[in-house]
Amino acid sequence: MHPGTAPYDQGLLDVGDGNRVHWEVSGNPEGKPALVVHGGPGSGSSPRSRRLFDPEAYRVVLFDQRGCGRSVPHASDPAADLSVNTTAHLVADMERLREHLGIDKWLLYGGSWGSTLILAYAQAHPERVTEIVIAAVTTTRRSETAWLYEGAGRFFPEAHERFRAGAGAGPEVGAEGLVRAYAALMNHPERAVREKAAADWCAWEDAVLSAEGMGTPYTDRVDDARLGFVRICSHYFAHGVWLEEGALIRDAHRLAGIPGVLVHGRLDMGGPLATAWELARAWPDAELHVVERAGHLGGEETGRLVLSALDRFART
Repeated sequence: MHPGTAPYDQGLLDVGDGNRVHWEVSGNPEGKPALVVHGGPGSGSSPRSRRLFDPEAYRVVLFDQRGCGRSVPHASDPAADLSVNTTAHLVADMERLREHLGIDKWLLYGGSWGSTLILAYAQAHPERVTEIVIAAVTTTRRSETAWLYEGAGRFFPEAHERFRAGAGAGPEVGAEGLVRAYAALMNHPERAVREKAAADWCAWEDAVLSAEGMGTPYTDRVDDARLGFVRICSHYFAHGVWLEEGALIRDAHRLAGIPGVLVHGRLDMGGPLATAWELARAWPDAELHVVERAGHLGGEETGRLVLSALDRFART
């Protein structure tokens, strides 16, 4: 990892619909622009991600997507209107942020949900993207969501039974019904009900990644951060993230000419390797690195490959 740096500029950008998105910039003000697109949806940005970038070479931009992190209003507040929090809104926010910062083109880095948002933005605005680096590739197709919230249950049946019980769902309810049930619970007027649903959701997410031996990153979220995360996640997944099924892979030809590095763990139980493989085959300018012993959260080798890609692109 590169040395840690503090932001030299930050603010809240009015993106409309009553939302203000928090952003910050670190590194070299004259360096190569790079945008970090966090996962979730609803996780918020992490200061640690700055250390993936050489601070002498990059002008690193972090932002909190609508409703999470330091953006306002926060989704943990049931009064926050999520009808204006969709994939299209986030793509528009990214473009507005680019214009606000006076950036012509930027490199995009992220993973998990962040990779879906990166691909959606890059396919809408390919002329604004220099390179893409993704760790843990997802396109958030309904089939991928069905795997995460239903299919993976065959490996963790006891945890999945508790997840179903938390939604009040019988055995006949599939992944879509489960996610919709949690989305409804996260809009319940009583905070105690929302807190219980958020805890049950995060316990399932941690169960899926439990074989990676990296703790309980979802359950470790607390209070409003956890409530906002689960409310946004369930909202997005209940609507198929407002993307036509398979559109991001179908339209990967729009990324022609944009160099990409995809890093994916073969043991990723939350987002199986098949999606990264399909994307790499549809995007000729992307190189796929499969990390044999890594899962969704990555590890030392995943980090090394990401660092190597970002260091290489710093010189182009």
